[in-house]
Amino acid sequence: MLEKKKAVIFDLDGTLADSMWIWRRIDLDFFESRNIEPPATFQEDIEGMSFAETAQYFIDTFHLPETLDQLMAIWNQSALKHYLTDVELKEGALAFLKYLKEQGYLLGISTSNSRLLLDIFLHHNGIKSYFDALTTSDEVKRGKPAPDVYLCTARKLHVKPNECLVFEDLPMGIQAGLNAGMEVCAVEDS
Repeated sequence: MLEKKKAVIFDLDGTLADSMWIWRRIDLDFFESRNIEPPATFQEDIEGMSFAETAQYFIDTFHLPETLDQLMAIWNQSALKHYLTDVELKEGALAFLKYLKEQGYLLGISTSNSRLLLDIFLHHNGIKSYFDALTTSDEVKRGKPAPDVYLCTARKLHVKPNECLVFEDLPMGIQAGLNAGMEVCAVEDS
């Protein structure tokens, strides 16, 4: 898979970071605190959305009084302590990052998460220096499955899309990588 590739781009949550459990907990706590019954399709509805798109979905669907910025601040605060202390790299990720850097690959992250939580995760796990480009979905017009976040990272890395290998765990993210014209490696995450 790495043959003829110059760059490797990772999704964050569920791919590099063992963090999907946090978001499920934050969502459940949020719903419980507001006495909201989420729709049965909730996880599918928000899959691949950027942080801002997810917040707007919540505001529109559940008629919340918060502004977009207020709701994102609430979620960032809820997730902050976990990203500072609990969110670790997935097993084997550090060794793989070291290998890729030793082989001369450019590395990037393309995530739907917030920049604040991305930076905290990278600092907490001591891996920021491995990455040559970081992109959050809030920097682009459309979240996953649109290719925007992956194409933006490729531009920052100064490589063509077909020179990139993407690691993703969710179907919408996998589709985003494919829509960007990149080869994609699916990462299993429960």
